[in-house]
Amino acid sequence: MDGTTRDEPGGCYEIRLDARLDPRWASWFDGFDLDPGEDGSTVLRGQVADQAALHGVLHQVRDIGVPIISVAQVDLS
Repeated sequence: MDGTTRDEPGGCYEIRLDARLDPRWASWFDGFDLDPGEDGSTVLRGQVADQAALHGVLHQVRDIGVPIISVAQVDLS
């Protein structure tokens, strides 16, 4: 084990996409902030209740056909 705890069901995530999303997509990713990257990417930041909710967001990204660069759990405080 690496010493990290895995007992918390949700968390804050940052999902970097390989496309610039228009701000109108914010309502599609309810609860996530969309930040445009200087490199033409978009960063989604938000909190999910559990892993199933995270997979739901990832499925939404898949449904609009945008490649995912990275997914990372982050501290948004």
